[in-house]
Amino acid sequence: MAEGAALRAVRGCLAAFPREARELGWPESVPCLDRPPSPLEFYREWVSPNKPCVIRNAISHWPALKKWTSAYLREVVGPKVVSVAVTPNGYADAVFQDRFVMPEERQMPFMDFLDIVEKKVTSPNVFYVQKQCSNLTEEFPELVCDVQPDIPWMSEALGKKPDAVNFWLGESAAVTSLHKDHYENLYCVVSGEKYFLLHPPSDRPFIPYALFRYWKSKVWFPQPPVFSRLNNPISAFLGQVVLYSSISQQPTTYQKMVHLKLWMKLLQRRCPGSLWTP
Repeated sequence: MAEGAALRAVRGCLAAFPREARELGWPESVPCLDRPPSPLEFYREWVSPNKPCVIRNAISHWPALKKWTSAYLREVVGPKVVSVAVTPNGYADAVFQDRFVMPEERQMPFMDFLDIVEKKVTSPNVFYVQKQCSNLTEEFPELVCDVQPDIPWMSEALGKKPDAVNFWLGESAAVTSLHKDHYENLYCVVSGEKYFLLHPPSDRPFIPYALFRYWKSKVWFPQPPVFSRLNNPISAFLGQVVLYSSISQQPTTYQKMVHLKLWMKLLQRRCPGSLWTP
């Protein structure tokens, strides 16, 4: 009896924890800054307390904002063969049944990818340039001169250059799975917009997870799954077993959680914090 009461008490504390954490420190909405902060300000106000923010007017000096048109990208990168993720419904790195399924990675000329994105060519699938591991510098070096290989005030705040700088371009149907990054990230929107749902670290106890076998194959599943993920960088990198979770297993608990909704539009940058779950 005493053990049961103690367990109920612990569960009650956990249930109240997200609400109390928000009252004490997590913002009700994502703050917007009108200018880039100094390195000290950025570290003190955002990195150290692990809070997300949107920074406007931070990349207005980038040539990419004016140069990155479809015609320019076709001219500079067009015939080059690049890696493109292909899924049947836009959900990449997703749980399907009892497997963690990676998208098909297709090699194709960049101009053919642009034809699909611009609807000049129809396809039943969703295409997304989303490769990690610094694909901007490794696969698209022709575009580096239009941006910056690092953000000076961010590098100074963290005391190091970025481990990876990625270039992502995709259709509006492309969706990124719920996950937790192990880095302090800056997400720069050059064109279009990006929609985020952010969970603070205090929501972590209520996101269910399980072990799934890794499967990289041409697996076409008809309906978009409902899922979440907690990254395990070692197992995910080795491609053996991935720590992942399916929200559909416990929808009631998950639906009680509160999201921070964030629209990222042109000329904005997002810093979510390494412990937040987008």
